[in-house]
Amino acid sequence: MFMSETLYVPRKQADGQRMPKRSRGTAINPHPRFEAEVREAVDDGWEQGEAARPRTTVTDETAKTIITRNASPDIGFDRSINAYRGCEHGCVYCFARPTHAYLGLSPGLDFETRLYAKPGAAALLRKELSSPSYRCRSIAIGTNTDPYQPIERTRRITREILEVLSETRHPVGIVTKSDLVVRDIDILSEMAAHNLTKVGLSVTTLNPELARTMEPRAAHPQKRLAAIEALAKAGVPVAALVAPIVPSINDHEIEAIIEEVAKRGATHVNFVLLRLPNEVKEVVRDWLARYFPDRARRVMSIMQAMRGGKDYDATWGLRQRGEGPFAKAIAERFALAAKRHGMAIGTIRLRTDLFRSPGAHSPQLDLFG
Repeated sequence: MFMSETLYVPRKQADGQRMPKRSRGTAINPHPRFEAEVREAVDDGWEQGEAARPRTTVTDETAKTIITRNASPDIGFDRSINAYRGCEHGCVYCFARPTHAYLGLSPGLDFETRLYAKPGAAALLRKELSSPSYRCRSIAIGTNTDPYQPIERTRRITREILEVLSETRHPVGIVTKSDLVVRDIDILSEMAAHNLTKVGLSVTTLNPELARTMEPRAAHPQKRLAAIEALAKAGVPVAALVAPIVPSINDHEIEAIIEEVAKRGATHVNFVLLRLPNEVKEVVRDWLARYFPDRARRVMSIMQAMRGGKDYDATWGLRQRGEGPFAKAIAERFALAAKRHGMAIGTIRLRTDLFRSPGAHSPQLDLFG
């Protein structure tokens, strides 16, 4: 009754609407909620090709700290690291989009084209871990923007962070949509041997056409599955995330995704319901109208039914799961599929007792040993 049987239909253009920019998640730039002035693009007839295809720009950011703390009771970590702001993957549904408003930028197209990198992240991390007051608990990487988005291939900031964590034997959990994580399998496998790391691969859909529409610059679904397999074979604990589940768009794939990731060696699995905080609701509504005009109203109607009549409910414990009959059906289907394939729902616990402060183990101290 609650399960959608509708399969993905290739992109359709609604009457009078312009299709999104090529290889971008959205074509709109909703007004940042903190800005007093509103700017509106106007087509004066002189627009050229370059203006129609915005390029990705990367600005170096001089951060003062690198470990971000949180007190959210419904997530399994209290600290995280984000090497980048914004994400070129362009996932239309990304709940982190609203963070770009703090920079005076739009959570729309700006979020996926105007990126910020933190080249001093590893040095900052070493400094913060050296503090006498620091107490070791698992650090999460990839909570806001993907640590293995395309610019990581050349910037290598995430790898530098992992090198510090490996040296200090500090536990770390990674979440990504990219097979680039396999590049660092040398570090990850060594840490995994001491139960110091885990990787979560997000598999939103097995349909490459739908994936290209939902997350245009993220890795192909088959590459993500291959990454799960490679990590598992190297001894790295892998969890698969079906995130987000969007009613009438990809919820019919739950069982198929769980079966496939289990075959590749993932031992844990979890899911997140579509979240629509702040400007994300505008971006997703526009996306639905452009690509799925035949079911846009249905999607939002189901979402509101799971959110107490609202587009979004940020209540802890409900924001990732929702409530009501549809949400209950999703959770039950997920649990049954996971049980069928011998997978655990939840998180993988890491060791924290092996941590050694970088200050206490500086190579320079060996000169006086």
